[in-house]
Amino acid sequence: MSSASLVVLAAPVEKIVELARQIAPHLKAGTLVTDVGSVKNELCRLCTEVMPADVTFVGSHPMAGGHKTGWENGTDTLFDGRACFVTPLSDTPVAAVESIAQFWRELGSRVTVLSPVQHDEIVAHISHLPQALATTLCSFLAQKNPAWRDFAGGGLRDTTRIAAGDATMWIEIFQQNREEVLHALREFQDELQGFSAALANREWDEIRNRMGSGKTYRDGFNV
Repeated sequence: MSSASLVVLAAPVEKIVELARQIAPHLKAGTLVTDVGSVKNELCRLCTEVMPADVTFVGSHPMAGGHKTGWENGTDTLFDGRACFVTPLSDTPVAAVESIAQFWRELGSRVTVLSPVQHDEIVAHISHLPQALATTLCSFLAQKNPAWRDFAGGGLRDTTRIAAGDATMWIEIFQQNREEVLHALREFQDELQGFSAALANREWDEIRNRMGSGKTYRDGFNV
């Protein structure tokens, strides 16, 4: 550890700050430290605070992996073409930010640099909200006849794949990004209520518009 020039903290979000605190006294001057946590605002601030003055922490979040956790589920192409956020604080040295960004680029990632606050708002909508919806859908269907599951086609399987994720990991994420996830849920509830109202009122043009908007968004995915 004392000879490392780059340290990546790959652990659940609840453990990253404690790991940063543990390794801080053993890092040499000029070392760069990053992480892979999926919530960034408080984490980046706390990790920066525990680092020595001559060590720089720059947060990262590669949007890679799946619902199966653990090193055994890693692959040598895990980051190929996948988005990766780099989340410096306002006073993080530019050279350090670029070094971390280049590290992820060399692993095949598409890097975006933005603030921890911006990051948490984005992932609350594109990652944490989908997890909440998939989990809630499966929880709802679990209250129905168990035999129905045997009739499921690709649509339900695709929609609910991430519901098989590790509950402990996701509870930690929801705790860390609670306010942003609640905001996203409230917005989605309004959208769902709009769909429900259009269906109840037989507003088929409105339903078509919503489905068209959804299709256009989905068709625009680049991965």
